[in-house]
Amino acid sequence: MPFDYLPPLFNKTKTKIVLLVLDGLGGIPFDERGLTALEAAKTPNLDKLAAEGTLGQTIPLAPGVTPGSGPAHLALFGYDPLGNPVGRGVLSAFGVGLDVRPGDVAARGNFCTLDENGLITDRRAGRIPTEEALPIVEKLKKVQIPGVQVDVAPVKEYRFTVVMRGEGLDPRLADTDPQKTGVAPLPVQALAPEAERTAALFNQWIAAARAAIADEPRANGVTLRGFATDPGLPNFDEAYNLKAACVAVYPMYKGVSKLVGMDVISFEGEYPRDEFAAATRIWDSYDFIFIHIKKTDSMGEDGNFDGKVHVIEMVDEALPQLMALKPDVLMVTGDHSTPCKLRSHSWHPVPFLLWAPASARADDQTTFGERACARGGLGTFPAHDALPLALAHAGRLDKFGA
Repeated sequence: MPFDYLPPLFNKTKTKIVLLVLDGLGGIPFDERGLTALEAAKTPNLDKLAAEGTLGQTIPLAPGVTPGSGPAHLALFGYDPLGNPVGRGVLSAFGVGLDVRPGDVAARGNFCTLDENGLITDRRAGRIPTEEALPIVEKLKKVQIPGVQVDVAPVKEYRFTVVMRGEGLDPRLADTDPQKTGVAPLPVQALAPEAERTAALFNQWIAAARAAIADEPRANGVTLRGFATDPGLPNFDEAYNLKAACVAVYPMYKGVSKLVGMDVISFEGEYPRDEFAAATRIWDSYDFIFIHIKKTDSMGEDGNFDGKVHVIEMVDEALPQLMALKPDVLMVTGDHSTPCKLRSHSWHPVPFLLWAPASARADDQTTFGERACARGGLGTFPAHDALPLALAHAGRLDKFGA
């Protein structure tokens, strides 16, 4: 269990917790006023919650360590991300509904464009749209090699997922994407002697896959990344005594939620108001609802400051819809920081807002932003401590000891 001392403290209180994650929320000063996107955004609803609640900032993995989205979310779910490494291939597979069992090996796939010499001219096959990729994925589904079963599923645009199942497979394999053009895709290489056979099997599959799609004008090659297997994490419900649901648009975040046993909710739309509407529909059936907003991170990676501000403002505008449900505890944070200035994930602490009207100890901060959070009453703490904190504020933990 993530926290072995918690289960004996669980009680039967029927309170509700919401974790609202604005992916890549944190930033560093960027505009001419020296503000971050969160500080520049007009957020009257979040500021009201900040004034009523308590602020702080989280460290997703460890000081100075830049996290990927998978481990950063595991931390927010209360799992030690350093002690429970999870490969991106598994998260992608779970996110699109492919079953990954312990011993299977999953990988993320990209279609790429190869020239007549087998060299990469476009690592993302011109970012082909999903509808163009679907029939190409169907070709890959027909590719099988002796001794193992291979399943393939589309993800989005040029991305797909592949899962290999068989005896004696080992996920310790190196990526095949060379991360540049003008060179050939790398062969799958074993990172441990025990993985040599698995590397050979994947290389066989890649050769057959390339032959199957050789006549495609743009997506005539593949690269694989993030080889991994199911790490067998403890179930979220058992670990925290919470029936949990995930409301997310992007497959990877559905995948990390499904990996820990959350129910993934289907809904139409991709805006905050659509996600909050989905939360409203399932409200009576769950104790814990994780809501994921992706585009704050996308805008940060694009260096689009105004775009990131706009996404934050859309969340704030829709927030009364969520607050009308009257959660007992609301946590608003990011999985990591994605400063527009850096155009990438970063190691910076992440803004964190805890709103719990029955038990919060308010600090003197009245706005939700990086500098306010740095001065907040919760201080700076590891992200994986957020779940026990929420359980306590929700009245779901009894006293420890006499």
